[in-house]
Amino acid sequence: MISALELRQVGVSRGGRRLFGDLSATLVAGEACALTGANGAGKTSLLRAVAGLVAVEGGEIGFGGVEAGEARGSGLHLVGHQDGLKPARTVAEELRFWSRWCGGTEASALAAAEALELTSLLDLEVRRLSAGQRRRLALTRLLAAPRPLWLLDEPLSPLDAGWRTRFAAMMQAHLAGGGLILAAVHDPLPIAATILEIGG
Repeated sequence: MISALELRQVGVSRGGRRLFGDLSATLVAGEACALTGANGAGKTSLLRAVAGLVAVEGGEIGFGGVEAGEARGSGLHLVGHQDGLKPARTVAEELRFWSRWCGGTEASALAAAEALELTSLLDLEVRRLSAGQRRRLALTRLLAAPRPLWLLDEPLSPLDAGWRTRFAAMMQAHLAGGGLILAAVHDPLPIAATILEIGG
């Protein structure tokens, strides 16, 4: 199980342009970190680098002694700014797909749908959901297949005030259970978090 995330002098480039270099930070179990910075500074690129989707150009990313392939394969969730949902699928089909993909079960998927109040929408096509409902559907994977490290890209942006409060409680419960959260944000996270400014 991942007990820490260690960024040691990490550098990332995109399109031939250096976004940042020599970035260092440590996050341990029970802690959250908010990535801040201007648009294009590299917040999303850092999340993708931690997930193994973007190569680092210098430095190291560690997972508290867990081998990187194992950590990325079964120890983290990445919920991007784009929800990554198939518009033609039904909510139930998306739930089943993400639960199976991430190692969850039918029962855990349905429990996640109930927690995020999606049960009444199971037969509806994803294309018919509001932006907030789509975001809640994307977030179900966090509950359907629990993993210690959550990588979140603007997780609150489409949610209304009530759901922001409820997702804050979900994040707090995750941290209380020994989880870790690294989130790219423009607005402050509604939980206690250290701040890591990209490009500052």
